[in-house]
Amino acid sequence: MKRVLLATIAAMALSMMTLAVEAADLPMAPSYSPPPAPAIVRQVYNWTGFYVGVNGGYGSGSQNPFNIITDRFDNFSTNLSGGAFGGTLGAQIQAAHVVMGLEADLDWADIKGSTVANPTIAGVPQGLVNATTNIDWENTVRARVGYASDNWLFYGTGGLALLGAKSSLTAVAGGNCGSIIVGCSATNRQAGLVLGAGIEYGFTESISAKLEYLYITAASLEVSQHGEIRAGLNYRFGGM
Repeated sequence: MKRVLLATIAAMALSMMTLAVEAADLPMAPSYSPPPAPAIVRQVYNWTGFYVGVNGGYGSGSQNPFNIITDRFDNFSTNLSGGAFGGTLGAQIQAAHVVMGLEADLDWADIKGSTVANPTIAGVPQGLVNATTNIDWENTVRARVGYASDNWLFYGTGGLALLGAKSSLTAVAGGNCGSIIVGCSATNRQAGLVLGAGIEYGFTESISAKLEYLYITAASLEVSQHGEIRAGLNYRFGGM
């Protein structure tokens, strides 16, 4: 009986060893790996399009109050300063990092100054007057060329300027202005040039804000020149 039991145990052990060897030879089930996530394509900011906007800022410089009325007087200038506010219209196109376009603006202005002076003609004094002069509107048409770094745009600008200038003279100590000069006030349009540079940032695909400096000279440096620091907000439409 004991021999039969030992033989049975030995047979069972041999059978289990055989099953273990066969299981080891079976191929392993492949491990599961999820499919790769789709690559995220980063959107590149595009400055191409037509745009409209508003702008406003502060300017200071100098202007000849007498030349606005007549060119008979010798060169003279008085300081002037004040604000400007208006609208902007433009279009631009981007190629790689380069952005090129045209921009025009028309601004109401209140850039003014006054002084007591003794105007001269060929060096001969004409009598004391209180001279007030101002720029009450300005219009520029400019090219813009810039470098785009995603949402940032760094640019230079330059073109033509047209200013609406005004002067009025009042004789000091109650005198009659007409006894000093024929015509005590006048308005004049002054044509000139504008140069500047700025930086613009795009908050959304359509909305951007800018900060720029413009130097505007009309007719000549002796007649009118001033610099402006402007801020602006633009809304850009679809690509060109």
